[in-house]
Amino acid sequence: MAAPRFTDQLNVQIGNEFAAHNQYLACAVYYDALTMPQMAAFFYAQALEEREHAMMMVKYLLDTDVPVAIPGVEAPVSEFADVVAPIELALEQEKRVTSQINGLLRIAREEGDFASEQFMGWFIKEQVEEVATMSDLLAIVTRSKDDLNDIEEYVAREQGGGATDPTAPPAAGA
Repeated sequence: MAAPRFTDQLNVQIGNEFAAHNQYLACAVYYDALTMPQMAAFFYAQALEEREHAMMMVKYLLDTDVPVAIPGVEAPVSEFADVVAPIELALEQEKRVTSQINGLLRIAREEGDFASEQFMGWFIKEQVEEVATMSDLLAIVTRSKDDLNDIEEYVAREQGGGATDPTAPPAAGA
C-alpha cells in the first residue's frame, strides 16, 4: 500500500503537472502567433507530455486504490516580453518540478514506500532530460533572438519527435 503522506503529495503533484501543461500551452500559442511553427510545435508537444505525466500519476493512484483529487490550477503566464522569455520561464518551471519530484522520492524513502520510490525513478530521469533540453534551448534562443529563422531551424533539426520510452509508467486513459 502506498504511504498516505506520499499519495497526498502525489495528488498535489498532479495539479503541478497540469499547471505545467497549461503553461506550455500558453508558450505554444505565443510562438504560434509569431508564426514560429517549429517552436509552437515543440511547446504543444511539451504540453501534451506534461499532461501525460499527470495521467501517469493518476494511473498510479488508481492502481494503488488511492482516491484521486484533480486540483484546480492558476492561469498560466500568457504575455511575454520577447522570444526568450517563455523559455526562461520554462527552464524555471522544469527546475521547480525537479525539486517537487525529488521531494516525492524523498517522502517515499522516508516512509519506506518502495513501490512509490520505484515509480518515481522514471520521473527523476525525465527531469534530468527536461532541464537539459530547456537549458540548451535557452542558450540557442538567447544567442539567436534576432534571427527567428535560426531558432526555427535549430528546433526542426534538434528537437524532432523522440522515440517513446518503453520504461515510462502507464498513463490513465491510454
